[in-house]
Amino acid sequence: MGYDEHARRQHTVTEFPTDQTSDSSSLISLHGKELDSAIESRFSVVGEDVQVGDRCYSLRKPANADHLISEADYVMDERLPYWADLWPASRQLAAELLNEKGSGRTLLELGCGLGLASIAGIEAGFAVTASDYYEDALHVTRANAFRNTGKEPEVRMVNWRAWPTDIGKFDVVVAADVIYEKEYASLVARCMSYALADNGVAIVADPGRLALSEFLNVLPQFGLAVSSQRVESLIDGATTREIQIIRIRHSAKSVGVPE
Repeated sequence: MGYDEHARRQHTVTEFPTDQTSDSSSLISLHGKELDSAIESRFSVVGEDVQVGDRCYSLRKPANADHLISEADYVMDERLPYWADLWPASRQLAAELLNEKGSGRTLLELGCGLGLASIAGIEAGFAVTASDYYEDALHVTRANAFRNTGKEPEVRMVNWRAWPTDIGKFDVVVAADVIYEKEYASLVARCMSYALADNGVAIVADPGRLALSEFLNVLPQFGLAVSSQRVESLIDGATTREIQIIRIRHSAKSVGVPE
């Protein structure tokens, strides 16, 4: 049984808390402990240790995602700060990447959130670019990556509805639990077609969202095709999650990306 399409909507939206999402662009020049301190000055932070295979990663994240809700963002496009939570599919995607040999290949994460998959990509030897719709997510990802690997990914703020033409192509494009709204099925497929190099591979980790079938159906419209699909069982506390791992490539007939 698939997740409810709106299962992520666990944040209160009827009453908006005080907006704590003021401009964070000044954080881009900060690194390491200075970046950690600056993030802590923006919102309350808690730590969480995350086990991925035989590795344990130390992540820091907002203590309460509800406090990050912006009324302006919600009114504009119903955007909510899902990035501030650790979603099970990101753990499975991280495990998948740790089994890869990056060897300097380029990797783009769509919707990096707290940065777990990007961290695993760095550890696997990829040249990682982490992207998200929230600038705070990019800074938290940088801080978490540096704490765990001593390196930061490149970061890029990206709106899937207006894909940047200068972001380039990547050998690997990854995403964890990003198809939680029906409209994202086409948006994510289109962005992948733009970002994926001709011989590249996209890897999607999905917990069974209802919009996943629509995503798979629209892939051919963007010159993409599923090359493999399997289900992995992930122990999440007292619950076992079934996470689909889907690998996607440009179809044999496609050249580049659709107009």
